[in-house]
Amino acid sequence: MFENFINLYHGFHIAADPFNILLMAVGILLGVIIGVLPGLGGANGVAILLPLTFSMSPTSAIILLTCIYWGALFGGAITSVLFNIPGEPWSVATTFDGHPMARNGKAGEALTAAFTSSFVGAFVAVIMITLIAPLVAQFALQFGPAEKFAVYFLAFASFVGMSKEPPAKTIVSMMIGFALAAVGLDMVTGQLRLTFGSTELLNGFDFLIAVIGLFGIGEILLTMEEGLEFRGKAAKIDPRIVWKTWKTLPKYWATSLRSCIIGCWMGITPAGATPASFMAYGVAKRISKNGKNFGNGEIEGVIAPETAAHAAGTSAMLPMLALGVPGSPTAAVLLGGLLIWGLQPGPMLFVEQSEFVWGLIASMYLGNVVGLILVLTTVPLFASILRIPFSIIAPVILVICAIGAYTVNNNVFDVIMMLVFGVLGYVLKKTNYPLAPLVLAIVLGDSAEEAFRQSLLSSGGSLGIFFSNGLVSTIMGIGLIAGLWPVLQIVLNRFRRVAQPA
Repeated sequence: MFENFINLYHGFHIAADPFNILLMAVGILLGVIIGVLPGLGGANGVAILLPLTFSMSPTSAIILLTCIYWGALFGGAITSVLFNIPGEPWSVATTFDGHPMARNGKAGEALTAAFTSSFVGAFVAVIMITLIAPLVAQFALQFGPAEKFAVYFLAFASFVGMSKEPPAKTIVSMMIGFALAAVGLDMVTGQLRLTFGSTELLNGFDFLIAVIGLFGIGEILLTMEEGLEFRGKAAKIDPRIVWKTWKTLPKYWATSLRSCIIGCWMGITPAGATPASFMAYGVAKRISKNGKNFGNGEIEGVIAPETAAHAAGTSAMLPMLALGVPGSPTAAVLLGGLLIWGLQPGPMLFVEQSEFVWGLIASMYLGNVVGLILVLTTVPLFASILRIPFSIIAPVILVICAIGAYTVNNNVFDVIMMLVFGVLGYVLKKTNYPLAPLVLAIVLGDSAEEAFRQSLLSSGGSLGIFFSNGLVSTIMGIGLIAGLWPVLQIVLNRFRRVAQPA
């Protein structure tokens, strides 16, 4: 343990080089822009800019690319809060309370809470990487298809059982999401599913297309119905709002800690930042004393998903470095970069390339500090966008959404599907069906199905594989309890009534 701190000290000497500090600032700014643009995404942004780093040293190159990643994590919250359009998949849960806060004139508070929580989640994850890298590497090796499915099952079950939404509506919304996720080519059998003869549907629906339509276009349709009035435009923009918000954040320390644990676990396993943000939001909504106000502009509903997403996104770097197993799409791109630079990820990387590894870990500390300073100083600038009349900003949002949808696959069909999803989002909101379970099912449906079928193939079709060892049994058990929690509550209440003396 003491040796880790010695190595980290030497890593700070490498990361604190003025050139590397400059690369951090440039990377953060590029990442914020990437995060703001729906459809681009952190992984795509890092992949596009990867060739620019080939002439750099591996340490400087990885610092630039990881800071682009941190910036995308920060930037995804901006459009989520201001326009209800998630710039990144993991920012979807932030829209549930972040955007209502903006509409209520609290855009500055929402952005400050999002950026600060993002920093806290990432900082805790980096500390964890510093302290327990060898132990985590051994733990991650235990996760096979059954364990991965158990994690996905827990995420789904948590939304059904722990959400305050009616379970029936939650299940219906989730089933719609599973149906949409099933469209396209079955990667196991090679058969086409639900394509109805359309060649455009061979690859199914891209998650970003669905999210841009459901949230971006759906929100514009709702706002048009309300009379083209954006209630957040009168928000007062004051730089002192950062300090005011910081004073209120410490009382949510339990939510932050809980979300950090969820995020780190989901990043290591690896499940990813998106399910981590959904799960943290669902747990916070269930446990919080203000849970009934979630969805109406509760700051705790911004803190939980942002903290978990950054903790997961940062901790996903650990299995990539220690095992060569990327925990996220962006980590997969960075893994490719390491191989191009002649570095072989795995346990020996910590021994053979100690300076590189600890320089990277030190840059995570410094990069997140630089990122927090940059985004917080621009909170008033971002929040002031709300003062632009909706009649002007709405066409701009539509154009950005259309460009984002088109650039995913360079296909006009995706723009049409974006509009279809927009109408679907509008209908679901008008009928009070939650969008979160639908989005979660679209995001994780394919991965959950793949893990489920791989598990059954390896066990000869026996469901016993999901209870075959202590780890998978524990996760599945928690998932079953979470999913059946409303039924268990009814049973417990009846027992209490019976037990009470007449």
